Amino acid sequence: MRKSNNIFWGVILLLLGVVLVLNALDITDIHLFFDGWWTLFIIVPSLIGLTNGHDRTGNLIGLCIGVFLLLCCQGILSFGLLWKLAVPGIIIIIGLKMILGNVFGNKSDEIMKNMRLNGEHLFETCGVFCGQNINFAGEEFHGAELTAVFGGVKCDLRGAVIENDCVINACSIFGGIDLIVPDNVNVKIRSNSLFGGVSDKRKFQSDNYMTTIYVNGTCMFGGVEIQ
Repeated sequence: MRKSNNIFWGVILLLLGVVLVLNALDITDIHLFFDGWWTLFIIVPSLIGLTNGHDRTGNLIGLCIGVFLLLCCQGILSFGLLWKLAVPGIIIIIGLKMILGNVFGNKSDEIMKNMRLNGEHLFETCGVFCGQNINFAGEEFHGAELTAVFGGVKCDLRGAVIENDCVINACSIFGGIDLIVPDNVNVKIRSNSLFGGVSDKRKFQSDNYMTTIYVNGTCMFGGVEIQ
């Protein structure tokens, strides 16, 4: 998906450059810039983010803001109305996502239910005004509950033994959480974010995964980064 995104943006920039050159040579007279054209740099990436499935809440918020700004630039709506509706709109979107997520659930909820039935619990750690560095090298990993409040948590799973699908609940409030995962593990992200988000920074992603880690991220002025 990341490769296709790069190709998409490469084609867009190529076409833009060609049109600008043709306009400069008076071969064409194509008007690329309109009132609010810059909002496309918010709208288009948000649309792409919605399709690739990462942090859909954040991308949906970005899309709504981009479209609203475009309508304001076109004179259809006023900027004053934008500032009045921005925060309530973001809160409504996050609230709906949390409700729908709990109603319909996902695979991570099923894993958590099975763990409770078997008497198992997630490993818990919390970094409050401090940093926590956790390494599971040589240990069996069944899941974790990671919390960072005005602090940071680093969880290294590269040497962990991950035999089954597992869940990581990551909550970052004015803090940051770094997850370092092995190459043969798939990662599925579900994010509830307000002025923050969950990002997958892995460069190598295989098509043959043995297990899946389900990351449930809750971010408020903070972030979760997967490496």
